[in-house]
Amino acid sequence: MSSEVIIRSGFRGLRYVDGRFDQVLDPGRYDVPVSRWGRRAPKVEILIVDLRERELNIKGQEILTVDKVAVRVNIITHFRVVDPVAAVERVADYGDRVYSDVQLAARRSLASMTLEGILTNRNQLSEDILRDVEGVSAGYGVEIIRADVKDLIFPGNLQDVMNRVLTAQRLAEAQMIEARTKADRERLAAEADAEAKRIRADAEVDALRRLADAAQAYAEHPALLRLRELETLGALGANAAARLYIGFDKHSDQLND
Repeated sequence: MSSEVIIRSGFRGLRYVDGRFDQVLDPGRYDVPVSRWGRRAPKVEILIVDLRERELNIKGQEILTVDKVAVRVNIITHFRVVDPVAAVERVADYGDRVYSDVQLAARRSLASMTLEGILTNRNQLSEDILRDVEGVSAGYGVEIIRADVKDLIFPGNLQDVMNRVLTAQRLAEAQMIEARTKADRERLAAEADAEAKRIRADAEVDALRRLADAAQAYAEHPALLRLRELETLGALGANAAARLYIGFDKHSDQLND
């Protein structure tokens, strides 16, 4: 007679015969012999071990920093069994062992850091914990995948001080941005005004150059100036409200001729 055991994917089976480890069983269907009445047979047991990734929350650990500030920390740990034989036979409960190892690693890391160091580089704390514990856990067949610091909780009075500091920092950043924006507006306005002045100056220089060229042409060719006078008189004559005063004495010599 025999009973049947099925090992699903993501699990392994540890086969024991009369209390001694025999072999690791991969996923599949296995027959386990059962002793018949009046006949003694080896006792076969199969222990199922979960190899999937698991999550372990380590909450509310109060630890003193190197500058004697009490900090409560919550850590999320992800791990999995990579050696089911070592996980079962080298420690009584590998889940409890992971918990205590991560807890002690967090205490060692925090005890070597200042409060300012924790606040400015929380990632270092997670990296220190992982580096500290991964070698130890490998000894009992467990791989620590992540050990992330989820929360840091400080004493109430210190929390108030930190909140005020953060508020002051945000206000200072906002004022800096506003001042930078105002300076940018003033700079752009000054640049636009300078560009406008340059354009006006260029136009005035160009106008003066044109006048100078015209004056030189009139000086070299007096008939052009007379033609300009006639054009001006013609334009004024088209205006009914305009009054024209002509100095006949000035042109009497020409009339007598």
